[in-house]
This record gives sequence, C-alpha cells and structure tokens, in this order.
Amino acid sequence: MSVNSGASKESVTFTDNSTGKSFNFPLLPGTMGPKVIDTRALYGETGHFTYDPGYTSTGSCESKITFIDGDKGVLLHRGYPIDQLAEHSDHLEVCHLLLKGELPTASEKEKFEDGIRRHTMVHEQINYFYRGFRRDAHPMAVMCGVVGALSAFYHDSLDINDPQQRMIASFRLIAKMPTIAAWAYKYAIGQPFIYPRNDLSFAENFLHMMFATPCEPYNVSPVLAKAMDRILILHADHEQNASTSTVRLAGSSGANPYACIAAGIASLWGPAHGGANEAVLTMLTQIGRKDRIPEFIAKAKDKNDPFRLMGFGHRVYKNYDPRATVMQKTCHEVLDDLGVRDEPLLELAMELERIALEDPYFVERKLYPNVDFYSGIIFRAMGIPVSLFTALFAVARTVGWVSQWNEMISDPEQKIGRPRQLYTGATPRDYVPLHARG
Repeated sequence: MSVNSGASKESVTFTDNSTGKSFNFPLLPGTMGPKVIDTRALYGETGHFTYDPGYTSTGSCESKITFIDGDKGVLLHRGYPIDQLAEHSDHLEVCHLLLKGELPTASEKEKFEDGIRRHTMVHEQINYFYRGFRRDAHPMAVMCGVVGALSAFYHDSLDINDPQQRMIASFRLIAKMPTIAAWAYKYAIGQPFIYPRNDLSFAENFLHMMFATPCEPYNVSPVLAKAMDRILILHADHEQNASTSTVRLAGSSGANPYACIAAGIASLWGPAHGGANEAVLTMLTQIGRKDRIPEFIAKAKDKNDPFRLMGFGHRVYKNYDPRATVMQKTCHEVLDDLGVRDEPLLELAMELERIALEDPYFVERKLYPNVDFYSGIIFRAMGIPVSLFTALFAVARTVGWVSQWNEMISDPEQKIGRPRQLYTGATPRDYVPLHARG
C-alpha cells in the first residue's frame, strides 16, 4: 500500500499481487482523528472485500456527535470535553447538545426541558403490560419488552421520514426511559409504581420514582441527585460501540425508533458491554480482602488462567478513561453524603487500583481503571440492586442512541447494513437420500 498526494485530495494505492493490478482509493479526512480509506468501491473494482472481525479497523458511518482519542484519553461530545460537561452541565443540557448539535440558550433549555417533562408519563395501559412478567424477571428483559412495545401505543411517531415525528419519538424515549426502568425495579420488589413528578429535575425524578412510596414523603438528596446526573452524563454516548452500532444497524432497515432502541438495550445487556460494572462488584467480592489482591493480580497475568481484572482497560482507551476520574470523585461524594465509612469494597477497589498502577505488567499495557470500576460501588451505596445496574446504563445511553439514530436517518450516504463474510464451510455437494447415508 502506498499513499499518493494530489493537488485536490490524497489516495492510497493497493496492488493485487495475484494479478499485478493496482487500485486507488480516496483518503477521507475528518475534523479530528486519522484519515480513513474509502473502500466503498473495493469489491466492485477488485473482486475482494475486507476481513475485519469486530470492525476494529472499519468505519461504518460518518458522524458529528462524539469523538474519542483512545491513545490520549479524550472524549468529546460535539467538541466539548466530557469532564467539563460533567462538572458544569446537567443531563438534559447534554441531551440537547447531543440531539440538536449545540448547547442551548437559556430559553432553548427551558423549552427543551418542558418538552421532555411533557412525555415522562407512559400510557396507562403499560401499567398492566408489566403484570405479564414474572416478579423475578431481569429488569433488562422487562425494558426490552416494554420499550419495544411502545410502538404499539404511540402510532403518531412511527414515520421515520418525518423529522417532526422522529423528534417526538426521541423526546418520548428520553423522557420515558427513567419511568420504565424505575417501574421495572418497583415491580420486582412488589411495591406500587410511582408516577413521575415534573416539578423535579430529570435525575431527582428518576431517584424519586425508584425509592419513594405512597406511605411517606421521600426527599431526594441533592448530592445523590448530582451524582446520578453525572452518571447519566458520563454514559450518554460513546461513539460507535456495540449497542449504538446495533441501533444504527436496526435503523438502517427502516425499523421504527422504539424497535431500534429495544435492540440497543438487548445489545447493552451483554456482560462485555453494559454489564461491566456488575462484573467489577462480583470480582471485588471474589477477592474479598486486601491481602488477597497480589494473588488475583498474579492470576490476571497468567495467560492460562481465565480470571480477568474487571474494570481495567478499555476496547478504545489506551490511556486513562477520562470518565473514570469524574466517577472516582463522585464515588467519594456519595459515600460521604450517605455517611458510609470504611466501605470494604471501596477500600479494596482503591488498593487494587494502586497496586495495579504500580505493576509494570499493567503499566506497560496501559490497563488503567475505566468508568465501570467505580460506578458499581456508587450504585451499591445508593441502594440500587445489582440487577438494575445495566438498566441505569440504558437510561443514560438512550439520548446517545436516539441522536445517532436521527443522524443516520438524515444521512443520504447510509444504506441498509449488510456485512460480508469469509466463508470457510463446505464446497458444493449433491444431496444424498436418507437411505443412502452411511
């Protein structure tokens, strides 16, 4: 492969060694990040296509929403660093930024928040829909079913070619997801559903629906509300990850927005994606004591041992996860507010982080703590059960999903997703009748 620089644009040249023919493909520049090789004509011109399991070197779309530089530990939403947004903004302002492209003015923010508030309730018939699930159903199973079923209740926002209907569906999904998740929790523990209160902020309302009961007033702690708001911001979008790619792939077929987001929830459910913070708690519980950390560090370094150090390293980040620093600070604020002293899992986590970051094995491989390392401890301290962790992730990521889905629908370059394969199965053979098979 060679790079050619012309007067107007750059291209790369590939030579097919089997034929000696050379082919030129354009290099496309982004506003940030590496240039990409435009291989859309590859199969037509060469008769070959690329083999890239996990799409580690493949760009599936053009996007203006989120930029990640994994080597430098950078995460930007519409150009704004994630740490600045987590420190100075709030979740609904970030929702406006992701969905509409800019931070809102004061009047725009008020209008946007009012639009979200008007959609926080779900159709009353959905109340009965929950009763079809077993009480011990996993919240993510409930959310997949309920969110997918929204298309049966809101027929006026299913035309994906109508920008107004797309925006209504987006508002509905962002607004209703906390209600759906909180009700999944209430249903599991046998408590009555708590309806949304539109006088509360997005995070306050979510906590109120999860922890309030009709028996007595529930006052949301400002510290816990701020922590939840930060958590929602930190998880709002993360470029073309598995669940976002799933939403885009489902959307490329023309599926309605509720079906697409339900598909994203299903993808997020996987332990390698949204279930990572739950896996961190499981690992810390397995380690148990500080004096056992060296034993498990050794297990993590042993190639023949299946044990993995959960919450360290990231598919994209080859440096410190920029969200982890904010999450660590938030973790201490929550524990202080709740009066939690000598939290064993937090002390164990801090010691594990210290030892791992001093170990040459992890330092050389840049296996730094990621955002999941501390979020599970925060949720545990707030009284949120482990089974609900991934559902909270889905609440946060909904705005990213609908923003990416809207962008994809509006992109004239997008086609229905149809990956290719490297076939290694049987070559053509004739059918053998049953009586003749040995």
